[in-house]
Amino acid sequence: MNPIEEALKIKDEIIAWRRDFHMHPELKYEEERTSRIVEEHLREWGYKIKRVSTGIIADIGKGEKTIALRADMDALPVQEENDVPYRSKIPGKMHACGHDAHTAMLLGAAKIIAEHADELGGKVRLIFQPAEEGGNGALKMIEGGALDGVDAIFGFHVWMDIPSGIIGIRDGPFLAGAGIFRAIIKGKGGHGASPHETIDPIPITAETILALQTIVSRNVDPIESGVVSVTSLHGGTAFNVIPEEVELKGTIRFFKPEVGDLIVRRMKEIFDGITRAHGASYELDIEELTPPTVNDKRMADFARRVAGKYGFRYGEVKPTMGAEDFSFYLQKVPGVFLALGIKNEEKGIVHPHHHPKFDVDEDVLHLGTAMEVALAFEFLRA
Repeated sequence: MNPIEEALKIKDEIIAWRRDFHMHPELKYEEERTSRIVEEHLREWGYKIKRVSTGIIADIGKGEKTIALRADMDALPVQEENDVPYRSKIPGKMHACGHDAHTAMLLGAAKIIAEHADELGGKVRLIFQPAEEGGNGALKMIEGGALDGVDAIFGFHVWMDIPSGIIGIRDGPFLAGAGIFRAIIKGKGGHGASPHETIDPIPITAETILALQTIVSRNVDPIESGVVSVTSLHGGTAFNVIPEEVELKGTIRFFKPEVGDLIVRRMKEIFDGITRAHGASYELDIEELTPPTVNDKRMADFARRVAGKYGFRYGEVKPTMGAEDFSFYLQKVPGVFLALGIKNEEKGIVHPHHHPKFDVDEDVLHLGTAMEVALAFEFLRA
């Protein structure tokens, strides 16, 4: 069984599934329609199904070894701007990150695996996960037993940073750990013409924001990586009124937990020191969303061997400060998060993830399916 040849046979079906999911995007924990379609196919093909929230755990095969393959299903609150036949039919919602493609690729793999189930040397578990976009759906699936008895796990993400059809494989840190922060700097309001009678939170906030930018530039080892970004700022309602408080929000990113700990510690010190110096006060909440996504070297080497055996085009993929809750699976089980290149300038497929004109090169999706099938069979035979 050649997985690329098998995937080519259902290439049009994979594209059709992807387009259907794309036209009917569902946000985190709303994936009722998507999961229903997936479940109907899986049951038809002989999988044992377990529902976890709006997610699905599906098993096929028998044996001591178990490999898991994962796809995420949720969309984003983005208004699509593409003029294509499969444009989103839901205003304000769009598959702007490619999860529709992930679901379609794994559904294709599910079909091929089921057709050759008697050749499996163990068990394949498919994880169709909800709520990757800020909902930590991976944790929900793990709590529901997704990793029980699993020996290794693999996942795919369509990737705009590499040419279409190339499989990106990396060992070690691939995606960053991510956190969000929300803060309120509280002063004393008053008339804009009498600032001496107030504790103006606006310049205090400005000073704080500038100080936050020194964390990475002056506290993090230059060899390491980190990000502190203030992305939202709200304060005041009138031109002549100094407000009582200013609210700010943002994100932090890091590859190593110790760098994340350093960033959090310095943020608290900066907020505390600057507000006390000005007689103000603050509230600060820092929430870690996901840890870094760290690929297992042994499993990455295995993926390279599989890609080479079947003639896939593959190469190194650069790390990124983007985040993925696939990281939670990799904390429990060795595995690899792979990238499938989809950038195709001739087709105009160049817009980044989360962009309203994001799209994928559908002609290479069968390669993701084929690689998933190859990984499953080769792992269980090893």
